[in-house]
Amino acid sequence: MKKIKVLHLIKSLGRGGAETLLVETLKKHDNAAFEFHFIYFLPWKNQLVDDLKKNGGIVLNIPADNNIKILFSAKKLVNYVNDNKIDIIHCHLPWAGFLGRLVKKMVKKPVFYTEHNKQERYHLLTKLLNKYSFNRQNLAIAVSKDVEKSIIENIKPKVPVLTILNGVNTDFFCANEEKKKTLKSELGIAEDAIVIGAICVFRVQKRIDKWLEIFAEVYKSNPDVRGIIVGAGPTYDEMIEKRKTLGLENVVIMPGLKTNSADWYKTFDIFLMSSEFEGLPLALLEAMSSSCAIVTTNAGGVKEVIHKQEDGFIRDVSDWKNLSLDINHLIAKPEILLQYKNAARKRVVEQFSIMEMVQQLEGIYQSTSYGN
Repeated sequence: MKKIKVLHLIKSLGRGGAETLLVETLKKHDNAAFEFHFIYFLPWKNQLVDDLKKNGGIVLNIPADNNIKILFSAKKLVNYVNDNKIDIIHCHLPWAGFLGRLVKKMVKKPVFYTEHNKQERYHLLTKLLNKYSFNRQNLAIAVSKDVEKSIIENIKPKVPVLTILNGVNTDFFCANEEKKKTLKSELGIAEDAIVIGAICVFRVQKRIDKWLEIFAEVYKSNPDVRGIIVGAGPTYDEMIEKRKTLGLENVVIMPGLKTNSADWYKTFDIFLMSSEFEGLPLALLEAMSSSCAIVTTNAGGVKEVIHKQEDGFIRDVSDWKNLSLDINHLIAKPEILLQYKNAARKRVVEQFSIMEMVQQLEGIYQSTSYGN
């Protein structure tokens, strides 16, 4: 049987949510039916290259250090598609999407685009380019109903728009109490201490400053609590200073970018997210799969995952300060904390399996409905 060759096009292969999903879905795809290629542009954001190669991906960097240079990579992309007999181009995030649409007529191949964010959150130029070029592709995939709604309301597309919810490898992201004890000991955290955690890219939208303020409020009445924020990004240095200003240097660990995210989730009891906006954050699903109790703002697709006071605590984006009340409630009532940990795991296993996501993607790749 001839394999279907799919080329994923993405700006970088750093450790963001969209990028990580490429690795996780690759692990579960049918390698007998598909061959996956990956092209990225920012050469210094290459942390996931080895993971993709290890799982059978074919990876190429076309160096381009800004968005305009990405568009000028069109000829190289055309040559790659033709030389490697690519069947489908699947783009992720706007600038890869613009490039894919630009070369579509030149290569006469179907171009799919996954939108990971709401249109309202993009720079004006990005929004205009997206709206102008959107119908030059065959299909748009939204990562949540909230993102799909944003596409329809802002772009009014003529091409089909489908929602495929992000999924998580529930076998890989899971709790392990013995491992948790070992990891906490290595970090100098008491075995019985409640750990509030987050894993994210340090961007403005994540509002890590608010996260630290929420933690500081909890710490006032719970001096044994500890915090961990794993990740790096544009606001990292600023947040290190914020931690110092709040007097949290000895109680909130900020180790920077780490590759073993599954181990870090195992140390968390509560996953706190204070974002201003999101698509459907993979870290939230990974935390739930790892049996973390969830306390979060209702940013973007988050409200499609968390049922309020069933499998997590969720508040309006503007009501972020009161997330400290929810955390205090969980700390004060261990039986409720355990209930929410179990409920989070159950919700992801039943509704957000990576295999469900992969099966939907493979169905699209194999469909004749989205041709040239």
